[in-house]
Amino acid sequence: MKKLVLLASLCLAVVMFSSCLGTNHMTYNALSQTEVVLTQSNFNVVGTAEGSHTVSYIFGLGGTSKSDIRENAVQQMYKNANLRGSQTIINVSYSTSRRSILGIYVEKTVTAYGTIIEFK
Repeated sequence: MKKLVLLASLCLAVVMFSSCLGTNHMTYNALSQTEVVLTQSNFNVVGTAEGSHTVSYIFGLGGTSKSDIRENAVQQMYKNANLRGSQTIINVSYSTSRRSILGIYVEKTVTAYGTIIEFK
């Protein structure tokens, strides 16, 4: 009987801590779908932008997919950039860091970096 209660408790814990939910906090698709050819000197570099997104996993369960984490980091970067007028972000790159506590709890952070330019 004790084994059955233990097994049921374990199954309940796995169900409670697992997640199939993806997040998409904000959408900046219109800004990132513009195609620009930078062959002429018709822009100025204004600065840089950065945005991060962190997810947590317990026993490898939870969190979101790799593409969702990157997308959320990029969306945070656009939000932090406070773009105005004819400004946009180019040269987007990513950095990933992981922190683990005995492999039971893992925290993954993706940071997106970009260069802000403004067209003349």
